[in-house]
Amino acid sequence: MEGWPELGARDTEALLEPWLRCPSPADYVALQRRVDMPRLVEALDDWGAVRLGALGPVREDAAEVLVRKRAAFLLMATERYGPVHAEVFALFVLHSAHDDEVEALLRLLARDKRLGQTLALMPTVRAELEARGLPLSAYPERGERAGDVPRGLARAARDALSTIPMSDGLRYVELSARWAQLPAPYREAAYEVERALTLRHLAPGRVVVGSFDAVTFGVPLGFYYLAAGTGQGLASLARGEYERATRELAPAALAVTLYAGGRGVRALGELGVSHLDALQVLGRQWGTLLGGDGVKVLLEEIRARREAAYFVAEGGMEAALALREGRGDVARAQAWLSQQKPQRTGPSAGKGGAGSGPTHLAALVDEGAGLTREVVEARLALVERETVGPRLSRDVAVLERQRPTLEAPPAGAEGNPRWGEYVAYREKRLGELRQGLASEGPLRWEAYEVMRGWFARGLAFEHRMVELLRADAALPREARRFLGDFHQPRVERSVGVWKPGSGLRYADVLVVEQRLLPGQMPRVETFSFKSRNFLGIEGDSLKAQMLADAREAVGYYGETLDIRRSSLQPLLPKGREVPVSRVRLIYEGGALMPRDINVLKNAVKETKRRVKGVEVLFQ
Repeated sequence: MEGWPELGARDTEALLEPWLRCPSPADYVALQRRVDMPRLVEALDDWGAVRLGALGPVREDAAEVLVRKRAAFLLMATERYGPVHAEVFALFVLHSAHDDEVEALLRLLARDKRLGQTLALMPTVRAELEARGLPLSAYPERGERAGDVPRGLARAARDALSTIPMSDGLRYVELSARWAQLPAPYREAAYEVERALTLRHLAPGRVVVGSFDAVTFGVPLGFYYLAAGTGQGLASLARGEYERATRELAPAALAVTLYAGGRGVRALGELGVSHLDALQVLGRQWGTLLGGDGVKVLLEEIRARREAAYFVAEGGMEAALALREGRGDVARAQAWLSQQKPQRTGPSAGKGGAGSGPTHLAALVDEGAGLTREVVEARLALVERETVGPRLSRDVAVLERQRPTLEAPPAGAEGNPRWGEYVAYREKRLGELRQGLASEGPLRWEAYEVMRGWFARGLAFEHRMVELLRADAALPREARRFLGDFHQPRVERSVGVWKPGSGLRYADVLVVEQRLLPGQMPRVETFSFKSRNFLGIEGDSLKAQMLADAREAVGYYGETLDIRRSSLQPLLPKGREVPVSRVRLIYEGGALMPRDINVLKNAVKETKRRVKGVEVLFQ
């Protein structure tokens, strides 16, 4: 492949470098289509293959090579470093392997009569295998052979190594280098083991109890992205945040989000939202979509088989939901996708909760307020693009075969005025996919209906707030609640603003000073309005959502903006680019507010502390 390191050179670090830049399992899987995977895995040294396997599922044609390399590394590590030091690496291998891969590894070691000399010597590993339903007793080793005698003679030397600190300079340098390439929890466990051996000379199996606490939290699969670092996507999640994430976010939701929610996490990351916050938001959406038990079952299905994990990493949320419909069977999931069966939207989704308000897209247009049809459609397109919800296939042939019609709405959509709008939306997305202008399939009807309901409710709330701000602007300055910092404020709705990175967006409201002194820059403030149901959301989940919203508001409408509305140009004497003095994030209150006011106040306080330049209010 052009630009790829030469496989024949067998330079492990150069060969791994493109993979370590992948920000999610989905990108990792996509990259595999561009390279000869069996040759690449073979070209890596054994430790390099282990690190590659920790990034996500490999293609089927490379799976056997990876199992062999993992086994060879475990043998080397046990013999060279001793079972206690090797146990950290063994846990890393087990946590980043799927059950069918672990089974293949155990069978290979048993067939070569190596289990008793490797994993059987590691008590924490044995317990992990038991918990996963893979006890060592289920993998009997073959009988003795003459060639096995030298192994027994070497065992005493290995046991001695495991009870003393690493004093051999060359081995210790090699071991330290490999510790440094582990994710933070494993690295800390390795250092704790070394400290325990240095101070107490403990025997194998009796290392300080807390040594492995950080690596037994039960999050398998591809979480190397949380700590191995390129600064992109999930890779830049800070060590302390990761530890917090394991406590605050269910491990099942974390792993499922990594595999099926990669796009959503990246999108939030592009806005400057911390990856922990993004994981919390998306993990909560998965819980809503499938329920807590459903997410756990889905994780078990992903964890059980490499093929299932590859399918989900490649297809995202749509593939994950299809896997649930297929009860973990990839072939059934693929058939389900091709038939486009109606998709359930989870226990709390449905028509309720979207609130009242206009339903036809044309009813949302307000030319006088700046809400032209083009603006409404552009804003709806942005919301649709950022919606994390079940989607249909992006395969053009499949979408063409199963076009919806106005005359045949699905069950539950009969008489719904949005069905015609949805048919038009599907047709438009089909055209965009044909032309290569879109990367994702359309939302399923149920997800589109919920998204549109909240979009309409949000615009209705925005309209009320615009009227309130204009009334505020008409008051004497000292009597104003919102606009007291302006001499003569001008309130404009849906103003096009541009920033590098986020492109063209529409500020819900932009307020600009009309009374300027010569040479003075105009004061500019922006408002972002949200209709978000916080009822029943508490504590850290509430904080995470507010932080995500606040960072989005600053990322889109704060700092310095290029104002694109021509009628405002006379107020911008130094050009279209102006600094924003303040961003207001205002949520719809009333029935959407959390029940616990103290929890709400704490969340608002924390958001204002962590996101500078934003004010958070409920109205």
